[in-house]
Amino acid sequence: MIGKFVSRDLAVDIGTATTIVYVQGKGVILSEPTMVAVKDRGGKKIPVAFGREAKSMLGRTPEGVEVIQPVRTGVIADFDIAGLLLNHVICKARKESGSLFRPRVVVGVPSGITEVERRAVEESIVTSGARDVRLIEETIASAIGCNLPISEASASMVVDIGGGTTDIAVISLNDIVCSVSLRQGGTNIDRAIINHLRRAHKLFIGERTAELIKITIGSAHPSFDDQRMEVQGRGLSTGLPSGVVVNAREIREAIDEVLMSIVYGIKQTLESTPPELSGDIISSGISLAGGGAMLKGLDKYLAEKLGLKVTLAADPQNAVVHGAGLCLENRELFASVLK
Repeated sequence: MIGKFVSRDLAVDIGTATTIVYVQGKGVILSEPTMVAVKDRGGKKIPVAFGREAKSMLGRTPEGVEVIQPVRTGVIADFDIAGLLLNHVICKARKESGSLFRPRVVVGVPSGITEVERRAVEESIVTSGARDVRLIEETIASAIGCNLPISEASASMVVDIGGGTTDIAVISLNDIVCSVSLRQGGTNIDRAIINHLRRAHKLFIGERTAELIKITIGSAHPSFDDQRMEVQGRGLSTGLPSGVVVNAREIREAIDEVLMSIVYGIKQTLESTPPELSGDIISSGISLAGGGAMLKGLDKYLAEKLGLKVTLAADPQNAVVHGAGLCLENRELFASVLK
């Protein structure tokens, strides 16, 4: 009976778009948008909704209620709101796992964050009830989650495309050999779609509609160009509700600048890779992870641009948290990658 209530340690991926929690021995039990709806009451922000409920309020909030995304470009931008969100998800995870004691937590962080940003993550997790916090770079966690042989003396290359960042790394012997971190991700694709609709169709749309377009007809490769959908928004010239039909080709062309920045980031990383390891990448190729990697045809697009084999992870959105979770389950094996 006592064993039922022992502390279950957690792995957390607090991303720009999504926060995911892995519970030791149970796997992923929670995946929610990284959003909090707050109401201003006497100068103090009071939370009224978290995650999916908060996201459903985007663009629909009454006066005095604001939907906040506390993580920007992969790092905590609003410490107080991030603390509220983390407290909510960690308490929820502890309740669902049946744990009564404060957990140890492993958190995925972007490769390029500063020491100040690292401390902000640690403090937010500790404030949320953790008794110990360890950080793991998201590219290493992604590689572990993709089942890449990172402990071997050969190169593994991973590209983790999140909501606000793209982290690219070549890994060997449990360490990063070279890496590039870009402040580009899924939210940049959404903004490119919003800007295209405004310029080409004089139609103003919100973030939720842009994301829906991306999921429905968004693609990186011409093989999906025959798709189309009707989009509704507000006409810029009339200010009235309006709708247009958009096709996949124009959306693909609108987001190509964002995708090319990822291509350049990968090329920059490859150019910095020692010659001895370059041959390994030719053989093993590149592994794609992160929610942004689920854009249709992206693996094919990158393979054609780079001339290398590109493989999409089996569960790209959860690759980071799965990798961090495996570190929880095998602490001795992965001790060197935890900070």
